[in-house]
Amino acid sequence: MRIELVRRGERSAAMAYLSPLLALLLTLIGGALIVIVWRVVATDLSAPDSGGLAGALGRGFSDYGKFLYVFFVEPLTAMWSIEDLIAKATPIILIAMGLSLCFLSNTWNIGAEGQIAAGAIAGSFLPIFFPDWQGPFILPAMLILGILGGMAYAAIPALLKIRFGTNEILTSLMLVYVAQLFLDWLARGPWRNPAGHNFPDSRPFDGDQLLPMLFGTNIRISILFVFIAAFAAWFLMRWTKTGFQIRVLGQAPRAGAFAGFSQSRMVLLTFLISGALAGLAGVCEVAGPVGQLRTTVSPGYGFTAIIVAFLGRLNPIGAIFAGFLLALSYLGGEGAQIALGMSDQTTRVFQGMLLFFVLACDSFIFYRLQIVRRPVTQTQAVAS
Repeated sequence: MRIELVRRGERSAAMAYLSPLLALLLTLIGGALIVIVWRVVATDLSAPDSGGLAGALGRGFSDYGKFLYVFFVEPLTAMWSIEDLIAKATPIILIAMGLSLCFLSNTWNIGAEGQIAAGAIAGSFLPIFFPDWQGPFILPAMLILGILGGMAYAAIPALLKIRFGTNEILTSLMLVYVAQLFLDWLARGPWRNPAGHNFPDSRPFDGDQLLPMLFGTNIRISILFVFIAAFAAWFLMRWTKTGFQIRVLGQAPRAGAFAGFSQSRMVLLTFLISGALAGLAGVCEVAGPVGQLRTTVSPGYGFTAIIVAFLGRLNPIGAIFAGFLLALSYLGGEGAQIALGMSDQTTRVFQGMLLFFVLACDSFIFYRLQIVRRPVTQTQAVAS
């Protein structure tokens, strides 16, 4: 007897909706195993008051209960943490919407983290070199520069793929480290604040160079960009010929080619859109919560957005809900670090597990498990 994956006649609509929920459930189960094992390993079982293995397991289950509360509930119990949640979700959702368009067209942009850095660098040019510039035009100019910076950086892997047929996954990923090292060099070197006591930061932005506050103490106008981008992405995919071409080339490239749709044009277009949104997220970070250019402007939002895109089913509305869930994991990870003394990498572990289970569960949209009871014949064994 063996278990096989058999292709379905048509995609399962039920699994398309159940897959994210099933992935979340499996992530919670995997998280329980990690927390319990972490507690058992951290316990000195030979100590008289340890209670042995049974005691350690009991404390592990108790810790997991606290972990779930700290991770998923506590960040929603105070207004300041809800504002922080919205602030963290904003760049993730923006980037995820751009990546969703790329993935829908069967183009794999893994380098949004680098495009964030490029957007932050380009958007910081004006306030760093012209610190006295104020007025109603300085912020729009910074935003436009940030968008152009992200687009220009995203165009590199797109053009390499179109011209030389390179793998855009590798080139876009490698360019992440180039952008991050360049940003680090700028913040520590030529763009460092001369009055900053040798801290690796640029001069702080002020006045009209900062995004205005929308409400509260941490919700800036950048949250409106999320809804504008969501409407634009929905309109593009639902009502335009370009959106139709993206879907056709993503689902049936040969049919798209027979229809005269240009794969190269679509690769460049989706990369540019994705880079523009990532660049916008980058400049919104330096002109918003960060308030200056630092050696790091993103704690991994570009990679987290990949999970958000898939968890949101490559849909702009779904990306909003998934973005808030992943932003919650950042706040929960910080809380678990303080309350339970867990590593700050806990968040990454959970996010990694979530992406793994999402992709694994997505397989069942097109495939189903089948138990084969007949024995393997000699011919089949030789062929395998």
